[in-house]
Amino acid sequence: MNEFDRGVTKYDIMPIPPVEAQSQLFDVGPISIWVEYRLLDDAIAAAHVVNESYEGGEPGSANDRGVSLHVFGEPAPGQPKIEFLRFDCFDEDPHYHYVSYENQTNEMIHLDRHASGDPLDWALDCIRTRLSQMLERAGAAELAARVEPRRVDEILPMVAEAAYRVRFQHDDAAIRAGSLSNAKLVEKAANSAGSAP
Repeated sequence: MNEFDRGVTKYDIMPIPPVEAQSQLFDVGPISIWVEYRLLDDAIAAAHVVNESYEGGEPGSANDRGVSLHVFGEPAPGQPKIEFLRFDCFDEDPHYHYVSYENQTNEMIHLDRHASGDPLDWALDCIRTRLSQMLERAGAAELAARVEPRRVDEILPMVAEAAYRVRFQHDDAAIRAGSLSNAKLVEKAANSAGSAP
């Protein structure tokens, strides 16, 4: 079951990690933006199950696809980069995640296409105009203070080009095979009740 609080769905597992081999990475100082085309179905979700006792979503509940923009960053200077934000610009259910591995939380907010328009345009605009604020909300205030907006602006045209290219030019069979063959167990999140891709 999902815990729902003021438009935020809090899940009891951390997000399915991106497949690095199927992603294009853009490094900008302490952050990296990964562009990935994702497929999500029951088989892919099941391949990432936490353990046998996990009581996730209902069978047949996962069936979506689209571009994902993953924002990774160094929690502190020199530390390995981890994911803090994810924008799933999916066809059926576009949404974004605030991810905190320190606090073991995975919070998802659904987008209203009528209000936000194209979810990919919206996500790129958030990265351009609200990245520091969103990183702070994800629990990465120190990282947010080290983000250089000018440098982010410089790489965003390349991120956008990669995102639109993969949106229209992708191989579903190869992406599905890669998602299944690179399946990793996801960690259980703390202080929540639900399931999430």
